[in-house]
Formats: sequence, structure tokens, C-alpha cells
Amino acid sequence: MGKRDAVDKRASGLMLILCAIWGLQQVAMKAAAPDIAPILQVAFRSGAASVMVGLLMLARGERLSLSDGTWRPGILVGLLFALEFLFVGEGLRYTSASHMVIFLYTAPIFAALLLQWKLPAERLLRGQWIGIGIAFAGIVTAFTGRLPAPIGSGATPWLGDLLGLAAGMAWGTTTLVIRSSCLATASATRILLYQLVGAFVLLMLAACLLDQTAFRLTRLVWSSLIFQVVLVSFASFLVWFWLLRHYLASRLGVLSFMTPLFGITFGVWLLKEPLEPHFVSGALLVLTGILLVSGYEGVKRMVRPQRPLDESLPTSALTKEGRVN
Repeated sequence: MGKRDAVDKRASGLMLILCAIWGLQQVAMKAAAPDIAPILQVAFRSGAASVMVGLLMLARGERLSLSDGTWRPGILVGLLFALEFLFVGEGLRYTSASHMVIFLYTAPIFAALLLQWKLPAERLLRGQWIGIGIAFAGIVTAFTGRLPAPIGSGATPWLGDLLGLAAGMAWGTTTLVIRSSCLATASATRILLYQLVGAFVLLMLAACLLDQTAFRLTRLVWSSLIFQVVLVSFASFLVWFWLLRHYLASRLGVLSFMTPLFGITFGVWLLKEPLEPHFVSGALLVLTGILLVSGYEGVKRMVRPQRPLDESLPTSALTKEGRVN
């Protein structure tokens, strides 16, 4: 692969749009939840998006054969992807979209810890360990600052936060599986297809078992599903990988941390979600820690500009791990 360009105004503008789309998805799921369960939303969107990705692969001439041996880790990442969104969907029944997006995006922290244990080349630097400490301090702050639910309400908002954290762990484990298996050299579309098919099958089953199959096709539901299928799971994926082919991945990774900020902003603006002072403090600590862990090299290069590097990492190993959340 050739040398990539430094991030310019076009790339920055596209990343701004992508992060807004990714930050809005939990808000869209939460808004439509009274008419369709979040896990059923993800099942529907995954099924529709998998058809679109499959057609794209056929149009590009990519083989859909399983003879290359990727099906074994592929099944595992499909299971983990489904598990991640099972936690997200169930968590949104208890907590706010603002809380969910922060705890979900702790995934790079768990990925970094797992990868440095599994792969010697992924050893964490001192600055990254500091980032992990800051992020976990933020998680504790956000949890301890939770306002108690009204007595007798039966609400357990802390459970939603905990499920969001579990979703982040599942996402981080997905990264480990991809990076330490033959999926590390597989195409991004193939990895995405495994994840989408896995989520469709398993979340439809979960929706049936949990009796969450009822839905009403209101205008809000249609809008949410179209947004999630076309923009979140398909179009944003295409744009993201186009950016990865043309620009430095480390710089794009740093910009991608705008996503949780958009998620909080949209949650407060569109859903009128309250922001507790402890949560704001904890969220800032978490975001700072994530930036230090995942964007450490990019931040260093921004502070101390160097000659552009030839980033030849396979696209499946980069920030979004072969898919869009």
C-alpha cells in the first residue's frame, strides 16, 4: 500500500459527519424504543445491511466462499458483535443514550489490555498505562455519581451503565480475535459480513426468547431503521474505509473520538437527558484516557510533527476493526 496523506479539510469534514452519525445511533435506538425493542432494531438493521454488504462484495468480485478458514474466527466475532449489541439494547432500557455511548466507547481500553497480553508487539507504553488509569478513574467517577432512582420506581439505571461497560468489553474482545487470527488479513467487507449475519441470527433469537418481538411501524421507527441501515451500517462504513485507504490511520483514529461527544450532545438535545456533574467529570476522564491509549502515537505526532509515515496496517486491524458500530 502506498503512502497516505495527512488529514486535510476534506478528511476532517468527512470525519465530523461520520462521528455525528455514529454518535446519533444510540439516540435513534433509544428514541424508537417505545415502539420497537432496541435488540430487534439491531437485528433488523443487521439483516438488511448484511444483504447490502453481500451485494457489494459480489459487485466487487469478492468470493463468498468459506474455504479460506476465516469462518471459525468469523463465527466468534459474529457472536461477540451480537453480544455487544444485546448488552447495548438491554442497557438502553435502563440508562440514557448519553451514558451508553460513553461506556460503550471504553472498548479501546479493554482491547489495549487484551492485545498487550496476547501479542508482544502490542505492549503498552508508559503514557498508555497512564491513560488506562485515567479512564478507569473516570468509570468509577461516573458510576459513583449516579443519582439514585426514586424510591418505589423499580428503576435500576446503574444496571444500564454496567451493561454498557459489558458491551465495551465485548467490542474490545472482538478486536483481540480479529488481530490474533487469520481475520487480520481478511477484507473489511468479509469481517463486517460475519458480524452482521451473526447479529441478525442471534439477536432475532434473543428477541424471541425475551419476548421483545412486538413493534409498531410508526414514522419514527421507519426513520430510525432507515438511518441505522443505510447511514450507520452501510454508507458510513464505505466512507470510513475510503478514508483509511487515503489518509493516515492514526490521525483519523484521534478524530474518531468525537463520537462520544456527539452522542452526549444529541442525547441531551434530542432526548432531554439530564447530565449529572459526576457523569460529566467521569466522561471527560474516560475520553482523555481513551485518547491517550488509542491515539497516543497520533497525539505525539501532532505535538511533534514528523515525516509522513507509510501506514500499511490491514484495514481490518484499524480503529473500527472492520465494521461500524
